[in-house]
Amino acid sequence: MADPKGFLNTDREVAETRPVPERLKDWNEVYVPGSLLPIISKQAGRCMDCGIPFCHNGCPLGNLIPEWNDYAWRGDWQAAGERLHATNNFPEFTGRLCPAPCESACVLGINQPPVTIKNVEVTIIDKAWEAGGVTPQPPERLSGKTVAVIGSGPAGLAAAQQLTRAGHTVAVYERADRVGGLLRYGIPEFKMEKRHINRRIEQMRAEGTKFRTGVEIGRDIDAAGLRRRYDAVVIAAGSTTARDLPVPGRELNGVHQAMEYLPLANKVQEGDYIAPPITAEGKHVVVIGGGDTGADCVGTAHRQGAASVTQLEIMPRPSDERDPVGQPWPTFPMLYKVTSAHEEGGERVYSVSTTHFEGDEDGNVQALHLVEVEFKNGRPEPRPGTEKRIPAQLVTLAMGFTGIDRDNGLVEQFGLELDERGNVARDADYATDVEGVYVAGDAGRGQSLIVWAIAEGRSAARAVDRYLTGTSSLPAPIRPTDRALTV
Repeated sequence: MADPKGFLNTDREVAETRPVPERLKDWNEVYVPGSLLPIISKQAGRCMDCGIPFCHNGCPLGNLIPEWNDYAWRGDWQAAGERLHATNNFPEFTGRLCPAPCESACVLGINQPPVTIKNVEVTIIDKAWEAGGVTPQPPERLSGKTVAVIGSGPAGLAAAQQLTRAGHTVAVYERADRVGGLLRYGIPEFKMEKRHINRRIEQMRAEGTKFRTGVEIGRDIDAAGLRRRYDAVVIAAGSTTARDLPVPGRELNGVHQAMEYLPLANKVQEGDYIAPPITAEGKHVVVIGGGDTGADCVGTAHRQGAASVTQLEIMPRPSDERDPVGQPWPTFPMLYKVTSAHEEGGERVYSVSTTHFEGDEDGNVQALHLVEVEFKNGRPEPRPGTEKRIPAQLVTLAMGFTGIDRDNGLVEQFGLELDERGNVARDADYATDVEGVYVAGDAGRGQSLIVWAIAEGRSAARAVDRYLTGTSSLPAPIRPTDRALTV
């Protein structure tokens, strides 16, 4: 156990963020570098080493949280890093991007602020990189089997790394020009600098994983050709079909899906553009959708110099406190959340629905019309007399995703079955109905958390390894139905 009285004597402290006026001038991560080091050992000491550590179940990866908390408290960073990597291929991603369902399941959180698990995690892995403790782990021998992984997001990368380390020859196919999927082009630089992805890719290349960028399966290579070339295929293409808003004026210039807008800002940071083709500079910006993608649009618009930013959400404002009946501990509650982007300004409006967009004589959006709604029998109903017009020269739609891409031929060419939610159907071992074809991450689960993507990538890799060799030494899988205590 860490400090036996730590949870009694130490208050919760989290990473310090840089002042808003400072961070709006750049795209660096919002946290003060090194701010965790003076406090993190004591924060790790707040862990109670519970007899039943519910944080294990709160995390889809099954992270050994009390163990690496203890090592962090003792200052044994090498051992902490080893325990962290035992269940998680990319803790520097999850430590920055995950909403931390493990903290919602922390036993201390029943009646006190929970342990800062996420901050401890990111400190451990950052120190491991700084100390040179993250090295390639190539296989001792090759199996002679080949695997294609479609998609280089967290699920695809996790599956590829596990299969490579098991001795298989793995090639990752990514339709974008760089590896990383939504980690690369969907997550703004201020949330995670892309150097973290780059050094993981170099580690994976040194282990033997091959990457093929700018290649879209279904268009550039058909499914039949891929199956002839490889002994197994893992589909980790994500849930990339964005939910649209079919209201009058949707066709106006300046109304874009979030994933049309955000990647261009990231491409500026990569050096592909001097200025983004779609920019918020000097414009009144409206973001439709109250989730994390919407918050990413808010933070991006602030940095581009928007005149104003308004974020709309059709649902009512979430509660500040956990509902002990509807969302009891240790489930992951839906709470009102103020992200770093929201700290930087803008207005958030709840319980409203867009009725139509208004354009100017040149076909550019200039205003958005909305109405307040209330839910009756589970459906939003407009409240008469609450209509409102707000200026909008740029609108981003961040309303989630409805399933795997159906336009590139991948689903039809493989002959895949889809479930009622538009995801690729699979069994408990992540196998589709097509021999040797597996699916992991959002493509099979639907839009979800980064921890679920990595967990499913790891689990699918074990299933593929067993399919190819008859057995597997890789960790046991998290099954798609294992959703207890998690989202």
